[in-house]
Amino acid sequence: MRNLRRFAIAAAIVGFGAVLLGSWTRINGAGMTCPDWPLCHGKLIPSMSDGTIWEWSHRLFAFSTAPLVAIVAYLAFRLRARLPLLRPLVAAVAALFLVQVLLGAATVKLGNSPISVVLHWGTAMAFIASLVAIAVVTTIPENANAPRSIAAAASSVSSLLLATTISAFVTMCVGAYVSSSGAGLACLTLPTCAGHVLVAQPAQQVQMLHRSLAAITFVLSVVATIVVFLREPSRRVRATAAVGFALLCTQVLLGLMNVALRLPTDLREAHAANAALLFIAYCSALSFSLIRGFQLPRESSLP
Repeated sequence: MRNLRRFAIAAAIVGFGAVLLGSWTRINGAGMTCPDWPLCHGKLIPSMSDGTIWEWSHRLFAFSTAPLVAIVAYLAFRLRARLPLLRPLVAAVAALFLVQVLLGAATVKLGNSPISVVLHWGTAMAFIASLVAIAVVTTIPENANAPRSIAAAASSVSSLLLATTISAFVTMCVGAYVSSSGAGLACLTLPTCAGHVLVAQPAQQVQMLHRSLAAITFVLSVVATIVVFLREPSRRVRATAAVGFALLCTQVLLGLMNVALRLPTDLREAHAANAALLFIAYCSALSFSLIRGFQLPRESSLP
């Protein structure tokens, strides 16, 4: 169990590194410095001038994930009888990894079009979330019993965390579209867009959609945090939910600063990285909440 957890976390960290490098590469305008795939200018190790080092490093991180995913799949296969929950999760990791590789090639072919960027980013985050779920599942004690009923996994806490996680994911993907389509400064006033809530220009519409989704995510996060601390006995759920809420507050601040300071590169990357982290935090909170019914009686009754 411990080895599987370690490799799942390692794969998630490397995958997260690939996401950050990909975001940094695109934000700095180096997304097409390698116009071919999987090689770069027809070479395995090309010249690293003109920003090529960023795109090449992004691909190196992405391909470095492959052996870690293979090890995770192997270890999970050996433990499949003891933890049946691993089967669908490993299948998801393998499928998402293959789709992500294909999307990486498609993104190059499509010249980093906004839709391809969103699909590439969203799939990467779903891939990382699946690895995090595997790491969480390995914390189930070997002699724990299954939940007495499905109702334990469908509690109000889990439902709220699920809604918050989905909302954060959708908001993040729309944000990726805003960034990649050049709509980041389509609305220069807050909270409205040039004094209007309803706007006509496509760039302004997608910007306002992103802001509306962010507001919905914030409200859901506030409600989920309150309910978690009132009704959730698990310290792990409380801790990860609290981290998620703190990261969401940071995300709102970063968004405001990006608009006020006109999208400086470092803040844009911080905004993207923090969005990924808060999604991972809520995925962790949701996963811990869903497996709580599997915990031993002593652990499940922790204050």
